[in-house]
Amino acid sequence: MPLALLALAIGAFGIGTTEFVIMGLLPEVAGDFGVSIPTAGYLVTGYALGVMFGAPLMTVLGTRISRKRMLMLLMGLFVVGNLLSALASTFGLMLAGRVVSSLAHGAFFGIGSVVAADLVAPHKRAGAIAMMFTGLTVANVVGVPLGTFVGQSVGWRVTFGLVAALGVVGLAGVAKLVPDMPKPEGVRLRHELAALKNVQVLLAMAMTVLGFGGVFAAITYIAPMMTHVAGFADGSVTLLLVLFGLGMVGGNLVGGRYADRALMPMLYVSLGALAVVLALFTVTAHNKVAAAVTIALVGALGFATVPPLQKRVLDHAHGAPTLASALNIGAFNLGNALSAWLGGLVIAAGLGYTAPNWVGAVLAAAALALAVLSAVLERRGAAAGTPAAGPSPADHQAVATR
Repeated sequence: MPLALLALAIGAFGIGTTEFVIMGLLPEVAGDFGVSIPTAGYLVTGYALGVMFGAPLMTVLGTRISRKRMLMLLMGLFVVGNLLSALASTFGLMLAGRVVSSLAHGAFFGIGSVVAADLVAPHKRAGAIAMMFTGLTVANVVGVPLGTFVGQSVGWRVTFGLVAALGVVGLAGVAKLVPDMPKPEGVRLRHELAALKNVQVLLAMAMTVLGFGGVFAAITYIAPMMTHVAGFADGSVTLLLVLFGLGMVGGNLVGGRYADRALMPMLYVSLGALAVVLALFTVTAHNKVAAAVTIALVGALGFATVPPLQKRVLDHAHGAPTLASALNIGAFNLGNALSAWLGGLVIAAGLGYTAPNWVGAVLAAAALALAVLSAVLERRGAAAGTPAAGPSPADHQAVATR
């Protein structure tokens, strides 16, 4: 794998850390600014909304410059946002800093996925994408726990200052290691939007929303589930999240490896197994050992879907993949928000802290159904001689950069 993937992984590590570390620092931030915990929760919501809206916005703005330069600008924006958060004198400025840094998130992963895929041979594309996303998964194992510890020990501002420093390292890595790929010729906004008319692209995004939504339906409420149902102490939740992160790392790498060999079978297995494991979580949540194992499996199976889904979007939007790739990153955040809301509804309805696991199982099963539908439509299109993906071969030739 090219060294340029290391630079992309470092950037992904920083972005993953800043996205999730705030969840462990909400009490400290709320206390410093004199706001309630629910109000401080807007720092999480604001970031997610920034990713959803920032992904297409920043990607469209970046269509006129080279992808390397755009990645550098995004990392610069990420650094500015985290510095603003670290130095914020009011809660409003802190929230603004979170939104600024979130604007880089979706476009970085979207454009970075395209660049990573272009750096390697076609049969290694999913593995390259997985290598970049390894930075995000490792952030949940190392960056988030360490950032939480630093923030609780010496102050949350130090944590965001360190994350900004990580962004500088990522920026330098992109500048030094990522080749200066020429700006795609002939690519216009209408080309990027045309890819969204492809049914296979839309189905892949829907699978992303539902599949990863299944994961976060359970994980969003992991703390009350583990303390009230499994009987873990409050301090054990961090270790359980590390287990979840380790599962994410393993699942991401396995998903990348096997998606290059058999993409759709990989999706069938991972989504089907995820639905089963989430359903079983309603039972295993009552036993400490079984719950810990299940949490790791949820992380592994959930992230095993990421490389194949991202690659499928790239494959079917091959003439203009950048916007579609970035929107698929936004789809992950949409799934997170949707599943957290649905999980909260079933808890509020008095169904208990394990009820969100059933929500997750249903969402994952729905994603599996869409995967089967996608394959059926693809086979029918191939049998009828219909192109499987968006632009024609001639259009692809005109805009290809690979």
